[in-house]
Amino acid sequence: MTVPFVLLLAACAIQPKPPAEADALPPPTVLPRVMPVEAEPRAPATQPASIFTLMTQGPLAAMLSYADKVRPLNGADLSAEIARVGDPGDSPTAQMQLALLLSQTRVPADLARALGLLQRVIANPAPEAQALQPLARALAARYIEQRRVEDDRDKQVQQQRDSQRRIDQLNDRIEALRAIERSFARPASTPAPAATPAPTTNGAKPSP
Repeated sequence: MTVPFVLLLAACAIQPKPPAEADALPPPTVLPRVMPVEAEPRAPATQPASIFTLMTQGPLAAMLSYADKVRPLNGADLSAEIARVGDPGDSPTAQMQLALLLSQTRVPADLARALGLLQRVIANPAPEAQALQPLARALAARYIEQRRVEDDRDKQVQQQRDSQRRIDQLNDRIEALRAIERSFARPASTPAPAATPAPTTNGAKPSP
């Protein structure tokens, strides 16, 4: 029993050492690459207010802010602001600002000028103008409709004036005819006075 046990110990003592690769760390686990999935775009109205404001920062947001600022101006302040803007030249921003101001004067000629300024912005290929073109197109459509409504209103007012003038003329003619009718109803002449008896001569009595 002692001999096999000694042989077993000797076999364990002379067991070969494992290769150096056995002491190396295992290779890192390669994880599968996750591809990002693009979220479906959401309408601006459904976005949080902060995100919507961030998305609209730029020339368009600045123009909307300017429009909200000048909207409550009265006549004197509006004229002063128009004078301050002055000649817009070829600047799309200044053209838009002046168009917004002119559209509030309630003068047909100013509204036509505002529409012309917006058309210049719409036709301008510059990057500054392109950022403002969606708002310019919306305002141009509104001004065209406003001009049509004002033209129809002016036509109705003119038609009412013409109708009133014709009514006044007819009333004048009716009064003239009534005056002629009243003149025909008057007596043609006053009755002649009664004849007085002729005086008698030589004491003779007048015959009965």
